[in-house]
Amino acid sequence: MTSDDTAPHARTRSIDTCAALTPEQTEAVLGLLAEAARYDGQQAVSEQGRLQLRGGEREGVSHLLVTVDGELVGYAQLEVTDPVEPPAAELVVRPARRGEGHGRALGTALLAASGKRLRVWAHGGHSAARHLAQVLGLTLFRELRQMRRPLAGLDLPEPVLPQGVTVRAFVPGQDDADWLAVNAAAFAHHPEQGSLTQRDLDDRKAEPWFDPAGFFLAFRGERLIGFHWTKVHVQEQLGEVYVVGISPDAQGGGLGKALTTIGLRHLAAQGLPTAMLYVDADNKAAVSVYERLGFTTHETDLMYRTET
Repeated sequence: MTSDDTAPHARTRSIDTCAALTPEQTEAVLGLLAEAARYDGQQAVSEQGRLQLRGGEREGVSHLLVTVDGELVGYAQLEVTDPVEPPAAELVVRPARRGEGHGRALGTALLAASGKRLRVWAHGGHSAARHLAQVLGLTLFRELRQMRRPLAGLDLPEPVLPQGVTVRAFVPGQDDADWLAVNAAAFAHHPEQGSLTQRDLDDRKAEPWFDPAGFFLAFRGERLIGFHWTKVHVQEQLGEVYVVGISPDAQGGGLGKALTTIGLRHLAAQGLPTAMLYVDADNKAAVSVYERLGFTTHETDLMYRTET
């Protein structure tokens, strides 16, 4: 959520909601997101949201476009897929058009579309976004930390795998179904990650950054029990602990720490200066593990929600 809204509504503003974007609309939204990212220092819409811009209609996902005299000045994405939690949204307003009420208009439209049950991300937690959340009657619900550590001169102990566990790289096509099953089990409490489908996996496999050599799978015999998927942000020269997941019946034996170490060593071997990861602030156990591995908080994303 990125906005700054204090001015009256623009008379020529229109908000259109669609289930799928045309190629032209997709490129316009991506351009708007890139412009806002350069201005704000981080993306206003998550990777999942950006992937959902392409490929046609997706169940439970809608797009809101704000235009003024034909110019795209704002965008929001609403996802209604969680069976328990309120619909989730992300929104952005073009930097040059902030202060004109477009963010408030988008937020109001999102509240209407969600039946006033809404969760909204504010990436970076900027003061303008906090103000907009307050105006819309939303309260702070979740804090997601981005943590970083240097990779230069990485000095981590040799990873110790539990007895009988082996690790190899992901094989596209061969390991898809097993990975989806373990991911769903490991993140059953975390719908954003645990609900990933084959289409979501295919989206990521089609991205330029995808490298199966950095996607580590842990097996006990023939059974997949854990994984560490790394990611490289080439332009930013950042290596990411993209996601680490352990099957519930294999947790507590040190496999997560071993897989994290294997991935960090892989990223360091590519000459990347810094590693990053995301973790919920209230996941004290994970935060503690990452702090012991040398990570410190770099920035924070906030989620706001309605109280109803």
